[in-house]
Amino acid sequence: MNEKIFETLEFGKVLQKVQAHAQTELAKDLIKEMRPSSNRKTLEQLQAETEQSLTLLTQKKQIPIPRLQNLSNALKRLELGAGLNGLEIAQIGKLLSTTHQLIQFFSQLSEEEKDFPALNRWVEQAISLPDLVKLIDQSVSEEGSVLSNASAKLSGIRRGQQQSEQQIRNQLNQLLKSKANQLSDSLITVRNGRYVLPVKAEYRHQFGGTIHDQSSTGQTLFIEPQTVLQLNNKLAELQVEERKEIERILLEISQTLMPHYQDIEKNQLVIAQLDFIQARAEYARETESTKPIFSQDRHVAMWQARHPLLDSNEVVANDIILGENYQALIITGPNTGGKTILLKALGLIQLMGQSGLHIPCDRGSQLGIFDQVFADIGDEQSIEQSLSTFSSHMTNTVRILENMTYESLLLFDELGSGTDPQEGAALAMAILNYINKVGSTVMATTHYPELKVYAHDAPNTINASMEFDSNSLSPTYRLLIGIPGRSNALDISQRLGLRTDILTEARQGISQDTQSVNEMVANLERERREAELNHLEAMEQLEAAEQLHQDLRTEYNRWLEQKNDIVEKAKREANEKINEAQAEASKLIQEIRELQLEQGQSQTIKEHVLIDKKNAFDQLKVPENLKKNKVLKRAKFQQTLKAGDDVEVLSYGQRGTIVEKSGKDEYVVQMGILKMKIEGKDLTPLNKVENKTKVHVQRSAGPKVQTSLDLRGERYEQAIHRLSQYLDSALLSNHSMVTIIHGKGTGALREGVKDTLKKHPQVARFEYSAANAGGDGSTVVYFK
Repeated sequence: MNEKIFETLEFGKVLQKVQAHAQTELAKDLIKEMRPSSNRKTLEQLQAETEQSLTLLTQKKQIPIPRLQNLSNALKRLELGAGLNGLEIAQIGKLLSTTHQLIQFFSQLSEEEKDFPALNRWVEQAISLPDLVKLIDQSVSEEGSVLSNASAKLSGIRRGQQQSEQQIRNQLNQLLKSKANQLSDSLITVRNGRYVLPVKAEYRHQFGGTIHDQSSTGQTLFIEPQTVLQLNNKLAELQVEERKEIERILLEISQTLMPHYQDIEKNQLVIAQLDFIQARAEYARETESTKPIFSQDRHVAMWQARHPLLDSNEVVANDIILGENYQALIITGPNTGGKTILLKALGLIQLMGQSGLHIPCDRGSQLGIFDQVFADIGDEQSIEQSLSTFSSHMTNTVRILENMTYESLLLFDELGSGTDPQEGAALAMAILNYINKVGSTVMATTHYPELKVYAHDAPNTINASMEFDSNSLSPTYRLLIGIPGRSNALDISQRLGLRTDILTEARQGISQDTQSVNEMVANLERERREAELNHLEAMEQLEAAEQLHQDLRTEYNRWLEQKNDIVEKAKREANEKINEAQAEASKLIQEIRELQLEQGQSQTIKEHVLIDKKNAFDQLKVPENLKKNKVLKRAKFQQTLKAGDDVEVLSYGQRGTIVEKSGKDEYVVQMGILKMKIEGKDLTPLNKVENKTKVHVQRSAGPKVQTSLDLRGERYEQAIHRLSQYLDSALLSNHSMVTIIHGKGTGALREGVKDTLKKHPQVARFEYSAANAGGDGSTVVYFK
């Protein structure tokens, strides 16, 4: 992309704001070199990186990247086999520690099941070198000084230095006390690496020793006393040994790092890329920017676009739509209306999006993918080249027309200006016709009224204007697409008090065509304002209606829930009472059975009457709704739907009554005066008032209980229920042994019979029948 566009649209200022969020020097270099891409795959990758990093920031999680220097020169020396100084080694240690922290950070995110594939793509390239980190941490401080425990020899040298320094200080302290009158000050200082005392010049011979320096006035001499000469010499020797040992240690560490210089270089690149990505995300959060959608067909739809370099509290947002229904947007209107700012905003936002930055627009905004963005904006008059304003604009326009393609975005400010208005308008229309033939996307601003008519008649072209409030005599900076701008000079002059006769003469001087165009524009603007007010009023009414509907639906659902809760509570309480009654009945039956056993066969109580009464208790239970499992509940309701049932039709939110069943899962439902065919899954039965359950007790004498029960072919639940009833009947008939025929089959019923017999309190034992009597296809039961 041509470099001139970055200067024209001030793209560099955006990059400076992004750079402010970077931590590493290499990331700042990457930001400085940011350039738009026209490759869709690359753009999607860049935008995904920014989006995922922004997601981390919104979750209050930040990629752990400290401030790091660019170590490219140090790594180059490692590649060549040269040693590094302490600070460079310390910075490499910091780099490797950061790499380890990054790997741990994203590993923790993975354990939390938070996936960031675009960021992980970089993290996966990082190489952890824990041994090198440990070596550097033990040997070099963060400031680059070599630590005493880097080697035993260095530790011994520094202990010797401390001892020598202490001995020197002891000797000098004694001199401070004994020769205080000969000293200029009672302090010990250092000159040329040797400990000295400040001695008055007149006592130089009496004090004795080696002079190393003197004050600016010559009144004080810094003398090394003879008594500490040997100690100072020893300290100097130790300092030389220290330097040599430090050089050896640094070279040894450098040699250890040399085989890994490529891994270290890779880690630096990974950290820089992640820092680069996080800086883009930080800028997106700062400017409240969003991820754009990219159109391969170069369709632009920027919703509430804001110029990124203007104050966010003052900038006016606009919807910019270009490329789908029209390729050329011609903006007309007075000066200072915001046309040029809008032009720059379109170009700058497009450059930002194609560089991987989020854009200052509302979510869902769409950008085109352009191979080039060209702009002719501002007065580029050149004194050196002797070019007029018109010439400079035309030179720039010629360059644009020579280099543009059908995939380019063109921005023209005051196209054709700087010359005779009639010639300038004709030239502007000819240029626009040529651009239309090539197929480039263009936005242009102009003052020429002829271009309003051109934009109305030309294919793929539309008028637009910047709104002007004639009441306040000031621009609103709002873009109005489809409405050409009009001159407000006469209206403004009238409001400012210009004489009526002058205004009348001025209006007579305006051509009839121009006056008609102005009147047409005024009418369009007035109609637009009325339509906008009507739209706002309709939206407010719609919002109020939707809120009212939501409130009614909420209250209705709450009422249904309360109603169902009351019914279910009543059912539970009824079932609890019935369970209590069943327990009492079972207790009475047991007492009667024991009484029968005591009286022998002379009983007078009818057996079948007792069994029927016990069965009647079981039938009294009211089934409760399956509140937790809506799928099962709906399936159960659909099985029981029948004509006459009251139901709610879910898709309409209306109450109705089933008239008849018209298909496998289809019913005719009466809703008011309407009859409609509705699928069963769209119906929910409504509870009716439960009728009191009528219990019929069979009082006629029942048949005598047989000594065998055949359960073959029955459903499992039904068979087990019949078995329980049969065992009670057999006990009341004083059978000591019965046979249960369950068959072999899959074995499920046989196991169910065994479980039931094990739990029954009156069963003494049971076993399979003899081989010639059915084998394991039947079970013989013995009662207590």
